[in-house]
Amino acid sequence: MQRFVAKIVYLMKGENLFASQGGPIILAQVENEYGNVEWAYGIGGQLYIKWAAEMAVSLNITVPWVMCAQEDAPNPIINTCNGFYCDGFMPNSLSKPTIWTENYSGWFLSFGYAVPYRPVEDLAFAVARFFERGGTFQNYYMYFGGTNFGRTAGGPLIATSYDYDAPVDEYGFVRQPKWGHLRDLHIAIKNCEEYLVSADPTRQSLGRNLEAHVYYKAPHDCASFLANYDSSLDANVTFNGNSYFLPAWSVSILPDCKNVIFNTAKVVSQKYIEDVAVSYATSVSELSSASTSWSWYKEKVGIWGNNSFTASRLLEQINTTKDTSDFLWYTTSINVNKSTSQGQEKEAFLVVESLGHAALVFVNKRLVGFGYGNHDDPSFVLSKKISLNHGTNTLDALSMMIGLQNYGPWFDIAGAGLFSVVLGDLSNGKEDISSTEWTYQVGVEGEYLGLDNMSLSNSSLWTQGDSIPINQSLIWYKTTFQAPKGSGPLSVNLASMGKGQAWVNGQSIGRYWPAYISPSTGCSKNCDYRGTYDAAKCLKYCGNPAQTLYHIPRSWVHPGGNLLVLHEELGGDPSQISFSTRTGQVVCSHVSETDPPPADSWKPKSSFVFQTPQVRLSCEQGWFITKIVFASFGNPTGHCGAFSLGSCHNDVLPIVQQACTGQQQCSIPVSTSKLGDPCPGMLKSLAVEALCSV
Repeated sequence: MQRFVAKIVYLMKGENLFASQGGPIILAQVENEYGNVEWAYGIGGQLYIKWAAEMAVSLNITVPWVMCAQEDAPNPIINTCNGFYCDGFMPNSLSKPTIWTENYSGWFLSFGYAVPYRPVEDLAFAVARFFERGGTFQNYYMYFGGTNFGRTAGGPLIATSYDYDAPVDEYGFVRQPKWGHLRDLHIAIKNCEEYLVSADPTRQSLGRNLEAHVYYKAPHDCASFLANYDSSLDANVTFNGNSYFLPAWSVSILPDCKNVIFNTAKVVSQKYIEDVAVSYATSVSELSSASTSWSWYKEKVGIWGNNSFTASRLLEQINTTKDTSDFLWYTTSINVNKSTSQGQEKEAFLVVESLGHAALVFVNKRLVGFGYGNHDDPSFVLSKKISLNHGTNTLDALSMMIGLQNYGPWFDIAGAGLFSVVLGDLSNGKEDISSTEWTYQVGVEGEYLGLDNMSLSNSSLWTQGDSIPINQSLIWYKTTFQAPKGSGPLSVNLASMGKGQAWVNGQSIGRYWPAYISPSTGCSKNCDYRGTYDAAKCLKYCGNPAQTLYHIPRSWVHPGGNLLVLHEELGGDPSQISFSTRTGQVVCSHVSETDPPPADSWKPKSSFVFQTPQVRLSCEQGWFITKIVFASFGNPTGHCGAFSLGSCHNDVLPIVQQACTGQQQCSIPVSTSKLGDPCPGMLKSLAVEALCSV
């Protein structure tokens, strides 16, 4: 570890990257969240942290070192907070700043689980509370979602997508309203900067679960945060002689201690319809060259090569494969004495126990069962009634890894693979065959042959025909396709497949497992952001696969034919695969007359004039507003994609069209002077829905 850390430090120093050298690096980190597992290592854990701190400091990098989630970080190492909320966090010394190194914008995705998401109102509340209560520095994890291509996804059973419900998604598109609401939040905080760096906050109680924190530069010169941290009750509060409405679980920001320019629960930035993105989608067959169809290669079951080896016990998988493959074949023979059974076959019970993560089991080369675990408990037991022939029978089990364990105490020695195989007969007799002779082979045949490589795309190994075999285990598929037009990122829909891995032009786009369906319950269409959030609180797509769309970077494809290869482990129908590229999106905004003005319209207090609220629409770079789908000023109802006219309505479509059509972005003041007054004396709002496209 010391050699590794020193190597990185010397590389950074050599490029003059530390702040003291004029570079951008202002902090360095040694260890990560070790404090969460330190208890498991006893005194050794305490001594290790002391050693790690001394080793890091000895490298003399001239910027501070931090340890995330490490309460006992020795001086001068700064201990920091990771979590959904850090407003109550205090470092272990008054001389250390309050730093939030990981603010989770969502949560990771696991095969067999519903999709987690974090409402932006709660995320903004957590950030505002942190700075309200004296926080110094905050960092999002993740701000830009990603994709763990190939076999790089962590485990166990973590999906390929690492989108994390981030403000910028794994395809590089802005996720609204999360991106816009956080932008407005940080503009509002930035407007308080001169106060935040001048003094510690002064707390004022405003009632039950209600408080203000005020930052003074002078007795009558301040910025303030007003918080309602009740999980259900809205409130009206009096502060500095003025009345303010505070929704439950919200923070209002007042850069001059008078005017609210932002409230975390009031989202006025634009939204979009996540599931109705305008895209171009077509099947593989439609994108295939006229002369090209599907080809396939059926793998051998069990030992397939001359590099196998034997052992008189069940071997742990990771130490056997050295992580060179997700797969390990376990093969043995079972002898049935004819004198001990009647008829042509003997029925028996097979019980296979595994540390994880999944396994296909074959008897006499015929599939008899598939067992698998989940992210929280990757171990499993597979029990099957089987039939054995008289004489010698083969038992083959293909044990599968789905990502290495990457968290928790002793995660580095977490095992995988079979650890017990028991054969029972109908008279309750049992035979433990775990310690008989087993033959092993690392990997599957197609890996060894290199079927994912472009160099074998025209190999005679592949079989081609008019009728593609479907719903078969351990089969490779190949075809060529034309990439959809455009320059944006692509996705391939693998919902028709079972479990496996896919490659485009020799590049692995990751593991897929759409056959693993999430539980049908636990999701909510409109999750209540109020109250403490955790990763199980807000879920969507219950009863569906965790992931069906897989990211293909545009740089991986080229004009003309592109090679798609799949290794299907369970069984699927590749003819139903389709590709998509996004060519547009429906965007919306709904703002009322009393909403705060845009935070970036703030003026210094000496010349502050209350700005008019505005509807703002913005398309992705390279897209333009091509159509106004809905526009109403009055009391429109509904939400993005389902707006309806209210009893008070002024047709402002021509005004919005003139301001926005053909523009990459536009804004419309929400005022009667601009939009007319269809119902004097009534609170009005402007709702707009527009189509962005290339």
